[in-house]
Amino acid sequence: MSVAIKDGLKIHHLRHSSIRNLWTSRRNSITDPIATSNGFANQLAHQLRQSKSCSRFPQSIFRRTKEVEISPTSVMPSSLSKFGPVSWYLSMIKSRPIVTKSITSALIYSAADFSSQSVVEKSSEGYDFVRTLRMAGYGMLILGPSLHYWFNFVSRVFPKRDLPSTFKKMALGQTVYGPTMTAIFFSVNAALQGESGSEIVARLKRDLVPTIISGIMYWPACDFVTFKFIPVNLQPLVSNSFSYLWTVYMTYMASLEKVSTA
Repeated sequence: MSVAIKDGLKIHHLRHSSIRNLWTSRRNSITDPIATSNGFANQLAHQLRQSKSCSRFPQSIFRRTKEVEISPTSVMPSSLSKFGPVSWYLSMIKSRPIVTKSITSALIYSAADFSSQSVVEKSSEGYDFVRTLRMAGYGMLILGPSLHYWFNFVSRVFPKRDLPSTFKKMALGQTVYGPTMTAIFFSVNAALQGESGSEIVARLKRDLVPTIISGIMYWPACDFVTFKFIPVNLQPLVSNSFSYLWTVYMTYMASLEKVSTA
């Protein structure tokens, strides 16, 4: 009798355990899909946010590209413009344009006259410092300011950089500015050397036309590069750079003996 009771209790216990396990499994089967669905919803929302950010990425790249294309750029690279001396010179061009361009012209004319005396002429009388000082003074007081106003004037008359405008600027330079500044250069240099009015006129008759013809052979290519590719605030610097070789020739011509008027 006791054995039968024990067997009955075991069966009852097993049934109770099975019912409890079945209820637990059913409860998990009910709650797990909810959790799964919530996790899936969270994952889906995360993927949507990623897709939106990815869809905005090309637009941001496109906007940045447009900004780079629209923003004005200098002829020189940005890495070069950030270089110490170049950055300082550009800031001086912006803050004090006439003074900066005048000093630049004076330095270039001084270097050109030094080259002319040391390499081209090699006078046995020694180096003429007064002559170099005259050239520096001409670059400082006359050429530098005139280049500033001339390039600004030409850029206002012909603001574009297309080929027709560039050739018009070149024509003006060869017919107006170039001959005028050449005549002034010879006249001022001769006057500082003590030549009289008649001697200055005689010098112009002898040297002006050959110098203008030489300028027509040299300057058009330089002017094309300057007017076509260089911003107006840097055009005097580039023109002065081209004028180094030209100034060597000009200082040589200016150093020729005066014409006898007797």
